[in-house]
Amino acid sequence: MQESPPKPIPDPVNAHTEALGTIENPPGMARRGRLRWLAWWETLPGNARGALWILAAAFFFTIMTTLIKLAGERINVTEILLVRQIVMTIIVAPTIISSFPSSLRTARPELHLMRIVLASGAMLFGFTAVINLPLADATAISFAKSFFVTIFAIVILKETVGLHRWGAVIVGFLGVVVMLNPTGEGSMNVYGLMAVAGAACAGMVMILIRQMSRTDRPVTILTYQAFGVGLIMIVPTWIYWVTPTWKEAAILVAIGVVAWFAQMCNIQAFRAGEATAIASLDYTRLLYATIFGVMIFGQWPGASTFVGAAIIITASLYTVHREARRNKRLVRDADGRGYNN
Repeated sequence: MQESPPKPIPDPVNAHTEALGTIENPPGMARRGRLRWLAWWETLPGNARGALWILAAAFFFTIMTTLIKLAGERINVTEILLVRQIVMTIIVAPTIISSFPSSLRTARPELHLMRIVLASGAMLFGFTAVINLPLADATAISFAKSFFVTIFAIVILKETVGLHRWGAVIVGFLGVVVMLNPTGEGSMNVYGLMAVAGAACAGMVMILIRQMSRTDRPVTILTYQAFGVGLIMIVPTWIYWVTPTWKEAAILVAIGVVAWFAQMCNIQAFRAGEATAIASLDYTRLLYATIFGVMIFGQWPGASTFVGAAIIITASLYTVHREARRNKRLVRDADGRGYNN
């Protein structure tokens, strides 16, 4: 009669671990939970998913600007921008490398050069305004980007704009004037004007992206932007270099990571939902900025900030509405939201 092989002596440590896994975390439970969550997510209407994505994007964008304001207390804005670009480039490197060197082929190199210069200007002006103005003021003025897009679309893309959209542009700029409050204690100083200049540069970037997308692949646009802005910042960063503390270094890295998260949420929002349905939620950034400005920096917005912001947001939403009716996609594109230059 053949003897059965002896049973292995169980390792008490492994046995204890396996028992805990069986009782507290049954095999497949985590996977089933993820599948249930995904199934629930897919049952939501597209606009509901888009709304949740854009609320997350608005939150992350505000976290990013708050971190920029904190870092800017001692570190030059060019250094902040350089580290931000390095971190974001590392994150998107797999996408760039997988298409290299074909990702460098472009039919319009001059447009890429203009885009890099203007994107650098948009972030330099915009982030400098964030550092030196109350967070809510800088955030509200940045919404003027959509009005510059309309103007540049007329001049460069030869788009025909009717009386309604012209009216929205004029009203929107009146809101900017109220925010700047040139006769009072508003933001009418060099930093307020920088915020307007940043919005103008960002608006022009959107026009250039629209033109480049006709001939170049998205990965090509991404590649030139990722490296170009960083290269521009090397020399001024070297001139104004400040060695960051460990805390400041962590903030600088976090700016790049949070910026990438914000942009990804933003893109997902406009893929899932209709811009006319979800665009208004992007302006929750002003609410977040107001809360963070008060809690972290002790900066209470003035009456002119709320009045001007209300005018700007109303005019912006009307512009989005008119674009939807005319089947245009400049202001409504994901690239038109936040600091995703």
